[in-house]
Amino acid sequence: MMRTITFVLLSCLTPLTLVAQPSSIRLTLVDAIARGFETSHRLAEGRAREQGAQAALRGAQAGDKPAVTATGGYLRTNHVPEFAFNQGGVRVVVFPDIPDNFSTRVGMQWPIYTSGRVDALERAAEAETKAVAADIDATRGDLRFEIVRAYWAAATAREAVRVLEESTTRADAQLRDARQRFDVGLIPPNEVSSLEAQRSREQALLIEASNARESTLIELRRLAGLEPETVIELADALDAGAGRAGEPGEAGGVGGLVSEALAQRPERKALTLRLGGVEARQQAALTVTKPTIAVGGGVEYANPNPRIFPRKGEWQESWDVSVNVSWSFLDFGRAKAQVAEVAAAAAATRERLAEFDSVVAADVRQRLLDVETSQAMVKAATAAVRSAADARRVIGDRFNAGVATSTDVIVAQVAMLETELARTRALANVRLAEARLHRVLGRP
Repeated sequence: MMRTITFVLLSCLTPLTLVAQPSSIRLTLVDAIARGFETSHRLAEGRAREQGAQAALRGAQAGDKPAVTATGGYLRTNHVPEFAFNQGGVRVVVFPDIPDNFSTRVGMQWPIYTSGRVDALERAAEAETKAVAADIDATRGDLRFEIVRAYWAAATAREAVRVLEESTTRADAQLRDARQRFDVGLIPPNEVSSLEAQRSREQALLIEASNARESTLIELRRLAGLEPETVIELADALDAGAGRAGEPGEAGGVGGLVSEALAQRPERKALTLRLGGVEARQQAALTVTKPTIAVGGGVEYANPNPRIFPRKGEWQESWDVSVNVSWSFLDFGRAKAQVAEVAAAAAATRERLAEFDSVVAADVRQRLLDVETSQAMVKAATAAVRSAADARRVIGDRFNAGVATSTDVIVAQVAMLETELARTRALANVRLAEARLHRVLGRP
């Protein structure tokens, strides 16, 4: 009986255990960016704003189209004395007592001349629609940079963990060898204690690096739209192809790169489009004091019909056609104030655009300098790693020969660890500098 209960419990728990296991994914940088674009709430918000701008554009485009309306109503009035007279012995009712009044009307209003106001508002709405689309491109660029930064931060943390794990393994081997030497009386106990202390420090660094790696993976999961428990295996290596982008001499040198950035940056495109929209609204504001012409018409079917005399308690039809001219030639400065407000907004947008151009020009130069510096740091760090590895090997041989102390081994071990971590940081700086340069240039 006990075996049966145990079997049933294991059968019930096994599916839950399988379901609870986190999924694993091998993620490249390109895949992370694609997933981030697909699941981003910021991009979804931008697309919703674009749909709103497109709807506003359709409304502006319909501003010069006729508007057709249908109305109907019922009116109950009090009883009134009828107005009538006799004509040849016949009683003629001129104004009958009809308390129940029914009315229906189908009308049309068509603005045929607006002094350019409708066209200006349509241009402004179209510019805003294109500007919102450029905002989405800018958001996409920001998101791409954040994903790239998070991906290489995770790769840097992973590489740091690998370096510390290898260093800890070497420290364990050196500690075992030192204990064996101490057991046979070749070295004093303080050398063993020194190696134990160094191993403890490296284990502490390894714990910190593992925590930093998990922290960067949490951010990467969020940006890539992955489940919080997903196990990520980074497919791209930190040092694979680093330093091949953003050379100062490409595309006509620094001046060419600045021109490329000004032409490609979606933020500048959005500012330019919004400037055009503000100028179009300024043109629309100038038409407030100009005349507008519209034609109208309609058909009424009412009981009684007030347009037909004498009134009769029956359904009768009538129609009308009109041409209306509207001219607000005195508004006590309202139009001028509106024009001044829009003109100030246009001036502010021009200044913002000029500021953006100056910032981009400086930013391109700074990012190029970062790329050059980080690439030089990688070369220096690589040479330092080779030198530290040779020094550690020589000290190890001397220690095995009994002519070097554990202190010498620790110094060489620390130097090796620091140079490897410095190279990891330098490689990460190259990746980040390249990502920043691509973002400044507006490249995909």
